[in-house]
Amino acid sequence: MRENKIRTIWKTGGAVVNGWLAIPNVFSAETMAHQGWDSLTVDLQHGLVDYQAAVSMLTAISTTPTMPIVRVPWLEAGIVMKVLDAGAYGVICPMINTREEAQRFVSWTNYAPRGTRSFGPVRALVYGGADYLQHANDTIVRFAMIETRQALDNLDSILSVEGLDAIYIGPSDLSLSLGCKPAMEDAEPPVVQAIQHILDRAKAHKVVAAIHCGTPEGALQRIGMGFQLVTISSDARLMAMGAQAVMAKMRGK
Repeated sequence: MRENKIRTIWKTGGAVVNGWLAIPNVFSAETMAHQGWDSLTVDLQHGLVDYQAAVSMLTAISTTPTMPIVRVPWLEAGIVMKVLDAGAYGVICPMINTREEAQRFVSWTNYAPRGTRSFGPVRALVYGGADYLQHANDTIVRFAMIETRQALDNLDSILSVEGLDAIYIGPSDLSLSLGCKPAMEDAEPPVVQAIQHILDRAKAHKVVAAIHCGTPEGALQRIGMGFQLVTISSDARLMAMGAQAVMAKMRGK
């Protein structure tokens, strides 16, 4: 089966630099994939991407060594299994708030006897290889998003779920849940404390910690803290920032 370079980077103690795809377009996904990201996440939750577009985008990513991740819209068995069948090598599930929810998520990503994933890896066989069934359980990466006060209350029980590879902090929803304004690097003190607490507990449980960042500088700071996957902005935001920079120069600003 094709190597999951996310796991390879983690095993050496390194950090994965992840890009984010909110635009439902094959060419933009392919262009992003050719820029050297370690991984790219197709966002089915808040992006404008539907399943059919996601399959095409995963195909575009596979023209490069970049690893394909999908954030599913919600904790629902059908979509978790479908994105894996489409060739996702990592799945991010939002709003995991309890141990039981984390257990269900992990179960749906594993074939029996380890889990309850249904067999039908139509494109995954093409992308992953003919021996996909034998190695998929140990190759796929599972991220539970920690982004609410309830998840914080249940953090240790979530992190203790066998087979959960990583947690992914969503700073904006976490901020809202703690009564603060949505923010990335410039979070308010309660959010800063919560992020550090999540990171510390993840390390204690030997679970990888990932986080969304707004800038490269912020991402480097998070890596320095010990995060092993950092997402920088999104394709839509990067395009807007590039256009803003061009127009600022044209207007002499």
